[in-house]
Amino acid sequence: MCGAVNIRTVFVDPRAAPNLPPSSCVFAVSPLLRELFVAAMGVPLDYAPGTRDERLMHLLLDELREIDVLPLHLPMPRDVRLRRICQALATHPDDTSTADQWASKLNVTSKTIHRLFAKETGMTFGEWRQQARLLFALERLARGERIVDVALDSGYASQSAFTAMFRKHFGVPPNAFYR
Repeated sequence: MCGAVNIRTVFVDPRAAPNLPPSSCVFAVSPLLRELFVAAMGVPLDYAPGTRDERLMHLLLDELREIDVLPLHLPMPRDVRLRRICQALATHPDDTSTADQWASKLNVTSKTIHRLFAKETGMTFGEWRQQARLLFALERLARGERIVDVALDSGYASQSAFTAMFRKHFGVPPNAFYR
């Protein structure tokens, strides 16, 4: 999180609501869902069946089942060698070193790098780098920085290349994400 943030936490018993998103995720909150969260804060834990409180809680669960989970997860590996790569790429997302180049720096094969990335993060080296770049960009965009500056500092050759990747990943262009 960056900037001024308001946070609400909702704990849901998985038995009461199957088919919810993963237990730890980020999602876009619609105006209706926001108001349901606020209203739910006033509902007692032992609300009576058939009451407004029960209907409100059922509606909140219905809305949670329909939310779009945002692709903001960036798993960090446990392997020391991969952590070195990941920390470098997170700090300098414009670094264009290939997996082969990293393998050479770490005295391993590129096959080892690729195998470990898949095993430890569930992503390829390229997918992880792209995700790190996009998360870096989101923080900068949240601060109101110019898209062209964010694009170049994130390792993209042009603003249009960055915008295309951003739209592909998030479904909207960078200038619409925080609206």
